Amino acid sequence: MVNVDEVDDHFEAVAYLNPSTNDVPGSVAVLETPSKDQEQTATAYIVPIDPRTGFQGDWEHVKPLYGEGVVHSREAKVTLAVRENRLHIDAISEIGVTFSAALDKPSGNGESKIQGQKMSWAEFKGHISSISKFNFLFRGQQKPWSLCTSFHRRGRYRMGAFTSKDVKQLHQRLSAITSHFFDLNVPEQNGAFFNLLQHHGYPTPLLDWSHSPYVAAFFAFRDRPIGYSGDEYVRIYIFNNKEWQKRFTQIQNLDPTFPHLSVMEFIAIDNPRLVPQQAVTTVTNLHDIEAYILEKETETGATFLEAIDIPARERELAMRDLRFMGITAGSMFPSIDGVCEELRERNFDR
Repeated sequence: MVNVDEVDDHFEAVAYLNPSTNDVPGSVAVLETPSKDQEQTATAYIVPIDPRTGFQGDWEHVKPLYGEGVVHSREAKVTLAVRENRLHIDAISEIGVTFSAALDKPSGNGESKIQGQKMSWAEFKGHISSISKFNFLFRGQQKPWSLCTSFHRRGRYRMGAFTSKDVKQLHQRLSAITSHFFDLNVPEQNGAFFNLLQHHGYPTPLLDWSHSPYVAAFFAFRDRPIGYSGDEYVRIYIFNNKEWQKRFTQIQNLDPTFPHLSVMEFIAIDNPRLVPQQAVTTVTNLHDIEAYILEKETETGATFLEAIDIPARERELAMRDLRFMGITAGSMFPSIDGVCEELRERNFDR
């Protein structure tokens, strides 16, 4: 897995190599290219992954876990070439280890790979009443876009750079505003801080879900114009959270050395939106979440993700029902902005 960011006049990358055997350690390699050329050579600096922690380690501490004949490279000369949307990598390390790979670049076209089941609003309500309210998570979207975090949609991929730069800058600035001082060394508070950023519009590798299908419906219809009469659909994703967590280890680390999609529920520190939205979050280091889920469906034979598409022209009907349920902008966003949005729709947008 290779994560590449465009930085000024060059690229910076981190590569994770996970062997299929336990006889040798995994590795993390970082490199910086001299330019933005489509073909170029760079030096990668390599460290082993400590299997006891899953994090980068020092070879002198990791070496005793492996046989006498196992050695680990420190650096490699790497040739990179982009051809037809594929990244071709050829490398040779200082101890003669060679490596080659050709990796597909995420398409980033925003089109969902999930075929949505078309339903009316009334049919959706009937369908929801027939499924377990404990097994699933729901996400509403204005259009049938693919599942992708705001962090990845903006062309960022290196989690280490995000946590070491972005998060530190935000923590420094927001500590003067929030009533609570977030100790980022405490996992619960670190996660709560990330979720606070997410709910206030800063791009993060988090994706919002809800335990409530009706909260998801609110977010699907919310930004659709009143009186819309076209043929477009809003989308509600249904994720089998119980089955996913049963089959796959949930990672509490934002940047593990392997692909993952993990479900997390954060504590609501300085974030009053979490409770009324019945919010749950998935965290990932993947750009193409849907491709990863579909791959796991193929491997296991299970169905983890479905989608329902509802005509956008049913907005008024849906929002009226949701208002009777107490799901409004004022309740979802307990602030002046939320109350004003709710009353604006009630008093003006009719």
